[in-house]
Amino acid sequence: MTSPADSAITMFGADWCRDCIRTKKQLDSLGVEYTYVDLVADPSAADIAKDISGRTNIPVVVYPDSSHHVEPSNADVESKLRELSLI
Repeated sequence: MTSPADSAITMFGADWCRDCIRTKKQLDSLGVEYTYVDLVADPSAADIAKDISGRTNIPVVVYPDSSHHVEPSNADVESKLRELSLI
């Protein structure tokens, strides 16, 4: 697992996590390109997500400006995407 690309959105999540499913669906519906890191398929990536956020909560969404959200609301994600002119 490499660190997230500087110019991309990376989402760390799991298929059993409701917030992850919601955030992934939102990104998909907005047509935003992102890298999805499946913590079920790659459990060691949870350490990377924790290093980024300082927490064990998911999803962790990392933006191109190196900021991140942990368990964001749809409004949080949309606001950040607009701030970065990604939507």
